[in-house]
Amino acid sequence: MESRVISLFILLMNFTVAQCHSGTHDYSPTQSNTSPVMESDTIINRRPAVAGTFYPGSRDELLQYLEKLFSANKAESKKGQIVALIAPHAGYIYSGEVAAAAYIQLQPGKPFDNVILIGSSHHTSFDGASVYNIGNYSTPLGLARVNIPLANKLLDENPAVFKSIPEAHINEHSLEVQVPFLQYLYGEKLQIIPIVLGTQRQSTIEKIAAALKPYFGGNNLFVISTDFSHYPDYQSACLVDKATADAILKNSPTAFMEALEKNEQKNIHNLATSICGWTSMLALLNITGNNPAFRYHAVKYMNSGDATYGDKQRVVGYHAMMVTSDENAEIPEHQQYQLAEQEKAKLLRIARVTIEEHLKTGKTSAINSSGLSPQLLAPAGAFVTLNKEGKLRGCIGRFGADMPLYKTVQEMAVSAAMHDRRFIPVTSDELNKIHIEISVLTPMRKITDIAEIEMGKHGIYIKKGSHSGTFLPQVALQTKWTREEFLGHCARDKAGIGWEGWKDAEIYVYEAYVFGE
Repeated sequence: MESRVISLFILLMNFTVAQCHSGTHDYSPTQSNTSPVMESDTIINRRPAVAGTFYPGSRDELLQYLEKLFSANKAESKKGQIVALIAPHAGYIYSGEVAAAAYIQLQPGKPFDNVILIGSSHHTSFDGASVYNIGNYSTPLGLARVNIPLANKLLDENPAVFKSIPEAHINEHSLEVQVPFLQYLYGEKLQIIPIVLGTQRQSTIEKIAAALKPYFGGNNLFVISTDFSHYPDYQSACLVDKATADAILKNSPTAFMEALEKNEQKNIHNLATSICGWTSMLALLNITGNNPAFRYHAVKYMNSGDATYGDKQRVVGYHAMMVTSDENAEIPEHQQYQLAEQEKAKLLRIARVTIEEHLKTGKTSAINSSGLSPQLLAPAGAFVTLNKEGKLRGCIGRFGADMPLYKTVQEMAVSAAMHDRRFIPVTSDELNKIHIEISVLTPMRKITDIAEIEMGKHGIYIKKGSHSGTFLPQVALQTKWTREEFLGHCARDKAGIGWEGWKDAEIYVYEAYVFGE
């Protein structure tokens, strides 16, 4: 378990994790049992805090042990590119085999541009995340180079959530224990971005995810460092860890948090946590969440009770998992956007404030997107509907998912208020009487048989030459039309191609996630 000293690797040792010497020092693998040390005024390489305790303290011993761990595992067949790993961070004699099972999935000869290491702090608490930007990470295998320019960019562009707090890294083992595995694979070609999360606020975690999302995928790898259940008995750990892992495999932040809550409600004896790095795991799920292009895979599970030196009365669970990306993955038509209440409220607020500003100034100000969640930053089509005293006052939208959702809503709010040709522009005097409704759209799908249209579930888009028209799904519920009436009204009243014009037109269906003030 991660709190235990690994006596197998220690003969004589005077190890004080909390001590931090000042002055200038050069790192040497033979000095790996010394405390973390600040090394100079310009470059401050983080020294290993747990070499000799969580893993072997000498270069040769560490290499031999890593080779043994990798040889106990094999790469799984997989479809798509690996974009993230989930690996444990306890002492190697407990969790090393599981961690190696994650890392062996990578291709040793193909280093990533950056490996973004994310772990939840075991020692300090602050509202945000600390990016190490003042030097490199050192282990008995040498220096792991930190991409300092990128680290500084994250800090400069996201000051609300990213901070430079070197003290958060000094004694933190969750990232350190991952580095030797990566050095074993990539040697001097390895480049990392170490990030320690100090927050437990879900709103802050969403902002961290939004800031990191532009760097997810491509030739970057994300590594989430976390153990699973802490201190239940062996059988209880297996059950709890399966429930947590099953939720992660669903790629849903909501399912993940619900699983943790259900685990807690079981009142399992000695269960301190279902997953110690839940904040880091939640950040990843907020990046990938509900996107079918990203798929989670379970790789290997063990707990400390399976280790030679472990007991089965108080155990810690370890899961190796990987996330692959398949850009050609088909997005299911029925997939709905899952927006939290605060995200819905944010979009509705954006719509109303934007209309208010436009009525006063004739302008639309850019929104600072740094604090928005990944869902609001994701490209999506949307309609904004304005109703006054129960009657339609304007409705305009766009189907194309070519701009972030928040920006789509902002632009469509102005269009619905000012440019719906069926109505005169909205005035400031009536705005307080207007109710705003937003419909977030799923991608359109062309159909060949109108029987595929499910009334109340599907919106329709009819296109014939340069003419087109659409009805949102809720129109069918409000009017109680038959399928043919739904098509006829859309063809005649919206597309302008006559009542039966739909019969030789292109017909598309889509779904809408609808919410309002």
